[in-house]
Amino acid sequence: MQERTQKQEALLSLLEQKGYPQVLCQEILRYMSTDFMIDRMTAYLRQNAHPTPEEAVDEMLAILEDPKAKARKKGASKIKVNDKAAMQQDKAAANKAATQQDMFIRSFSIDWDKLEDGSYVKEIPALNSLREFQFRKRITFFVGENGSGKSTLLEALAIAKGLNPEGGTRNYNFSTYDDYSTLKSAITFQSGMLKPKWSYFLRAESFYNVASEAARNYNDDGCMTDFHARSHGESFLEFILENDEKGLYFMDEPEAALSPQRQLTLLLHLVKMAEKGSQFIIVTHSPILLGTPDADIVSFDEGELHRISYEETESYQVTKLFLENREVMLRQLLQEETECETDAKI
Repeated sequence: MQERTQKQEALLSLLEQKGYPQVLCQEILRYMSTDFMIDRMTAYLRQNAHPTPEEAVDEMLAILEDPKAKARKKGASKIKVNDKAAMQQDKAAANKAATQQDMFIRSFSIDWDKLEDGSYVKEIPALNSLREFQFRKRITFFVGENGSGKSTLLEALAIAKGLNPEGGTRNYNFSTYDDYSTLKSAITFQSGMLKPKWSYFLRAESFYNVASEAARNYNDDGCMTDFHARSHGESFLEFILENDEKGLYFMDEPEAALSPQRQLTLLLHLVKMAEKGSQFIIVTHSPILLGTPDADIVSFDEGELHRISYEETESYQVTKLFLENREVMLRQLLQEETECETDAKI
């Protein structure tokens, strides 16, 4: 193995000081194969206090595409900078590593010994086999049948992050009904390099209480939107759209208050916010929201957490089946209902 030069060692040290994952540091070092490239990358890192991993990757690619860098390369590296397909593949791999490192929650683990005996959470098949979970995308959807544990886990994650069980931020401490699992006490997070400036837990079912709390405690100047003056769906969506800070967001069935058209508006908002660096963990049954591009879909069915494609979700399959065979399905369902009623009378 060839020994590194002093400039390479200095660049590696600078990359590590920025807190980048080791795999990304090594890749950047491998690509910066001449003194000219190393000097350029070193100058960039020194001039910019906190460049994100994605920004560092973009700068690396810009250096590789610089005609001066190509002219001075003289075969020192085997990387074909003119091979656009290879460059895109390299960028995708580096960005994947950077995204995982840059997420607010990279993973979490559950220590089941910390839960009391007899806890109902231990009886949920998809959860009692879960020891560790890693987030891969900035938008993660939890899907599954009712009672499969989706909302139980989402709620526990939000509470473990210090958020109010009924919704809101860390500063919301109201409670109308104290009924949540103790799973949060068994959760340990592995966080990314950055801390969110803003964290929020949003539940459609308790939005009225959250809106009331916001108006009561955070509207001293009277400028806050009166969410109670609008329909539930309109106020719920506006509340989401107004919270556009880069942050960590937990959402429990946000589609419950929204029309299909408004769900498309929310989908667009999710994409834009994720591009800015926000992270979303969402429980949903909506075939519209599940169509969000570059999102991770995690199913709680079949007794364990597992990733599935959009077309594999029950929400997509049942909706598609109904739209394409509406009359047949209705006839079959109504016939089965009639037969059940007849059997009950007998």
